[in-house]
Amino acid sequence: MGQVARVTGIERRTAQRVPVALEVDYGCDDTFLFAYITDISILGIFVHTTRPESPGTRLTLRFTPPGTEPLLVKGEVIWINPYRPDDTDQRNPGMGIRFVSLSARQRDAIGHLVRTFAYLDDEQPPCGRA
Repeated sequence: MGQVARVTGIERRTAQRVPVALEVDYGCDDTFLFAYITDISILGIFVHTTRPESPGTRLTLRFTPPGTEPLLVKGEVIWINPYRPDDTDQRNPGMGIRFVSLSARQRDAIGHLVRTFAYLDDEQPPCGRA
């Protein structure tokens, strides 16, 4: 049997992740849920939720970037950070979702969104400075 290579978080990420606060509706089968996107890249998003879906689950995602039409895209849960109610250090439960089968229009819209939030993030003054 071949060996499975382990990849660190830094090596896995090939696209810049940008912090955001966007509402997202996501659905699997006939179930639709509401949560928040806390970061985004051109490849995917992190959805903050105490009830993440299992890795491999395909989802339909709908979110509305400020000033634009809603985006409806497909995604696949790649990894999860499960909610642990007894863990007081647990601060970020949720799931990492990779976009799948994006159209050129969807890819352009997500790229624009990432660049916009990256630009806004760069404008924020360092902590303690006005």
